Amino acid sequence: MALQRSSAGTDAGHVPTETGAAAGPDPTAVRPRRPGPPAPVFVLGSVVCVQLGQALGKGLIDDVGGPWGVVALRLALAAVVLLLWRRPRLPAARGDRLLVLAFGTSIAGMNLVYSAMAYLPLGVAVTLQLLGPLAIALGSVRRWRDALWGVLAVVGVLLFAAPGAAGSLPAAGLAYALASAAAMGSYLLLSRRAGARSHGAGPLALAVAWAAVLTVPYGLVESGAARLTGLSTLAMALGVALLSAVVPYSLEFTALRRLPVRVVGVLQSLEPVVAGLAGLLLLREWLTAVQWAAIGCIAAASAGVVATGQRPEPS
Repeated sequence: MALQRSSAGTDAGHVPTETGAAAGPDPTAVRPRRPGPPAPVFVLGSVVCVQLGQALGKGLIDDVGGPWGVVALRLALAAVVLLLWRRPRLPAARGDRLLVLAFGTSIAGMNLVYSAMAYLPLGVAVTLQLLGPLAIALGSVRRWRDALWGVLAVVGVLLFAAPGAAGSLPAAGLAYALASAAAMGSYLLLSRRAGARSHGAGPLALAVAWAAVLTVPYGLVESGAARLTGLSTLAMALGVALLSAVVPYSLEFTALRRLPVRVVGVLQSLEPVVAGLAGLLLLREWLTAVQWAAIGCIAAASAGVVATGQRPEPS
């Protein structure tokens, strides 16, 4: 158990060894905290980590026999790491328990993107998944300028997701990606609510554990226990879990305490850019000229929302 400290920042029970000494600087006094990284840095770090992890995860699909096997390993290992790290307590209030269950269900739903990746290139699947956060961003804007950045991001998403003829994208891949998009939009809202009702990341750890409970049975049925428990597979899956779940979820959970949901949602429009590069470098997935042209729209929208969305809005 971590050492509990008093609100004054000193160990409880601390007694000075001398009395009557001249007053001087107190070495145990709380020092002002240095400002941490800007909140958008947490979102961008999450974007990079999750796309590298998802590229590695897509490479595991054939090894484990299907996307649900990858999801089962990813979430189960992420849950173990987060539970050991955070050591959360079950919420006492019924409303908080239901919030954790809903939060975890949205995390499980987001992982349908792995089923989409079985049919679509990584960049296309991730772009379609981004429609959920973008819908949240566009639905909550209060200023016309912010709406314009959202529209520009949507234009980029539409271009990025169109490799050519509309019929060239398999219907199953589209369905899985759009279902994942809906779950990702819910995840953003629920993550912010959970963060507002808790001072730590306990709800996140419990939510990921619940997501693992929901998805592991599907992975076992699809892949079988033997294919999921090989040492090399587990080692690779642990890297996928850390990169695509533990680190990005923790970064996003922190960012959502400090940024509006709409700002986080539009910042995440960089995910297709990073996904396209990760797919190219790690999976040798080449994108079309139209898709790369969309990168300019998405990057401009993300830069614009960072430049204009951080100013305090009038109350």
